Amino acid sequence: MTLRKAIGQLFILGFEGRAPSFAVEDFIRKHNPGGVILFARNLGSPEEIAMLTNALQAAAPTPLFVAIDQEGGKVARLQPPFTQWPSAATVGGVGSSELAYALGKAMAQELLAVGINMNLAPVLDVLTNPANPIMAGRCFGGDPQLVTRHGMAVFGGLKDMGVLAVGKHFPGHGDTTVDSHLGLPVVPHDRARLWAVELAPFVAAIDVGIPALMTAHLLVPALDPERPATLSRPILTELLRERLGFSGLLVSDDLLMRGIADATPPGEAAVRFLEAGGDCVLICHDEAAQRQAILAVTEAVETGRLSEARVQLSCDRIAKAKAQYLGRGMAASAEAIREVVGCAAHHRVAELLGGGATQE
Repeated sequence: MTLRKAIGQLFILGFEGRAPSFAVEDFIRKHNPGGVILFARNLGSPEEIAMLTNALQAAAPTPLFVAIDQEGGKVARLQPPFTQWPSAATVGGVGSSELAYALGKAMAQELLAVGINMNLAPVLDVLTNPANPIMAGRCFGGDPQLVTRHGMAVFGGLKDMGVLAVGKHFPGHGDTTVDSHLGLPVVPHDRARLWAVELAPFVAAIDVGIPALMTAHLLVPALDPERPATLSRPILTELLRERLGFSGLLVSDDLLMRGIADATPPGEAAVRFLEAGGDCVLICHDEAAQRQAILAVTEAVETGRLSEARVQLSCDRIAKAKAQYLGRGMAASAEAIREVVGCAAHHRVAELLGGGATQE
């Protein structure tokens, strides 16, 4: 693989439209991104989503991660006839890890049916601030043990069906008062508190082999008083990689969120994220910003700021994850999709968890 193609693997990118335009397919062929991320703007019927993901995979020089935020509750991109899953808060309130596992498994079946192989879930944040403007409802609860039990159960269901789970948001977004889409939150706690609460579910997830984690755009002065976690080598390499022993994929949250973008343009942010120990740069929209970031990383390698060995390390992690999770490739047939998406068994799981209105 050429250096340019290798650098492309470090990016997961969003795009416009429910069908891949010639420009999108050309961009994928030229830049060889590691993956794409789907939002409401990309999602039609289940059959249309399958056609989209198949076309994207056909255009890609190497298999793509096809990612989505499908948590349940208010963060659920897939609308009816897909099963409508309750929020993590509702799941945590039911208190059944068996049902949480069943949710992860059923969710994965519906994702795979339409060619989606990466879910940016489960949420492993511990909601100790109920007034949290971005995480309320999205966390399993305010107790780290409860979050761990349910997060690991959902992860287990996703994993057992072959969907790559991405636990988020490391090192913990549960006690913040600022939405990182709008600014840079600060987590003011000391290290003892962080180990006991915020970090506990992530430690457990690493211990059971979660394949990927997502970083949080927040400042944790006890861990790094200068840099947000997404751009912090002390947090991503010294703590997460070296002390906690995490060897899987490290995915940034969207680098165009203002928690990062207010102070750091996307190209520089992408380079700093990789320098800090990250692998997959997530940029959810704005093709100009995506091109800027790819160019900045390329220039950083050409000038020696980033070594080719550093790029290769992330490419090796990406290739390992793809070998494990992307074997299935294309979406299912229309008939198979209809049998899986919104089926009665999945509705029953949702109803037992206290959500999921039945759809015809």
